[in-house]
Amino acid sequence: MKAITFAAGCLFASSALAQENVLTVYAGDYVVSEWGPGPKIEEMFEARCGCDLQFKPGDLLPRLLLEGERTEADVVFGLNTDVTKKARESGLFAPHGVDLSPLTLPIDWTDDTFLPYNYGETAFIYDTTRLPEPPTSFDALLDAPDDLKIVIQDPRSSISGLAMALWVEAVYGDEAEEAWRKLAPKILTVTKGWSESYGLFTDGEADMVLSYTTSPAYHIIAEDDHTKKALIFPEGNYFMVELAAKVATTDQPELAQQFMDFILTPEFQQMIATGNWSFPAALPHEQWPEGFKELELPSKVLFYSEDEAAALRDGAIEAWRRGLSQ
Repeated sequence: MKAITFAAGCLFASSALAQENVLTVYAGDYVVSEWGPGPKIEEMFEARCGCDLQFKPGDLLPRLLLEGERTEADVVFGLNTDVTKKARESGLFAPHGVDLSPLTLPIDWTDDTFLPYNYGETAFIYDTTRLPEPPTSFDALLDAPDDLKIVIQDPRSSISGLAMALWVEAVYGDEAEEAWRKLAPKILTVTKGWSESYGLFTDGEADMVLSYTTSPAYHIIAEDDHTKKALIFPEGNYFMVELAAKVATTDQPELAQQFMDFILTPEFQQMIATGNWSFPAALPHEQWPEGFKELELPSKVLFYSEDEAAALRDGAIEAWRRGLSQ
């Protein structure tokens, strides 16, 4: 009986220890998708921390704002500057405490709350075997035949979808609604998130998909497929920085800080390029994977600051909604 009691006590202690060493990371759905970096991040960090990293995918900011200080999240992974103003004003985040000197971003970054891990530009991806003569500008895309089929993401639930709404706003301004109206017949469907859209494209259901300038690197490196290309528009492509943040109410402050410190390490940064198929935020260009050197990159990028994006967000989404509802 004593042996049974002792064994049960050990099991309880082990279970309690496991619960004490769980780091909960809220992340976008794409992070844990088949193309996402989640599994590799989990493997690498757990080897360092001796803990259990658990990703909880879903709509990041709406869920956090709904939960408030009751949130289970210790870290949030997958925000960007299009939503950070609202996130910052929530008061839910603590300073990341990470030295920013390793950053190699093409813009200056001094934010002590939101930590960059990678960046890229929004673009339409096409297959040269299915679309040998793609549109060469945003205007040409709007004027393309209506049998061209595109898949995009919803700006109310997807960071890439919101980036496109702001991209259209940056290019067309007061004429954004009309631009959406012209694009509408070519939109096969609007998905909630990026992974659903990209899956439809790779399954051959659409000619083009809203994604990033770095997406062809996946096909080059992982599949030895050089037929997927990004459309580089003379009007400019929309620049995005993806971010992580530490939750102020975390009950795992040491693990959360360890995770934040991990993000800018060479080990993480070398992984994130091919783990998330984006440009690493803190890795010199000469250390990027070979396939990234084949990518055609925009000579002109469009970028809104946190304050600008917050001011334009609702109007850009409304122009999208009205344009597609006609």
